[in-house]
Amino acid sequence: MPSANKTQAQDEGSYSNEKRAIERVLRDQQKAWNRHDLEGFMAGYWNSPDLTFFSGAEERDGWQATLERYMAAYASPGRSMGELQFSDLRVEVMGQRCGYVRGAWKLTMPDGKAPHGLFTLVFQKFPQGWKIVHDHTSAASPA
Repeated sequence: MPSANKTQAQDEGSYSNEKRAIERVLRDQQKAWNRHDLEGFMAGYWNSPDLTFFSGAEERDGWQATLERYMAAYASPGRSMGELQFSDLRVEVMGQRCGYVRGAWKLTMPDGKAPHGLFTLVFQKFPQGWKIVHDHTSAASPA
């Protein structure tokens, strides 16, 4: 059964490449955030009214609503974006066009506060690459 082993090895190699591509989206988002480029950060999301974003007890539907939420929370006057760090990324590819990521986020703010939490992201592969189609983010309760 050498041909079955060869096919399995090719699949694992392909999934490994896809995992790296998905992780690259997140690293690019992190870099964009840290240079205060919210539009660059949003490039990792599917630009569609069908994008869903869950945070706390709120749901946002669509790319524009998600952008507006980020702008209000981090880019409006008197607000700071801080420095974003993703960690503990666990990327799973479930097929040629679908995957998800579980991980942790932390913002280091200029005032020394460090909000943090967990997230689960669902990715879909489009002709222009992997995009987040669903984001469920939680924040730890303040100490």
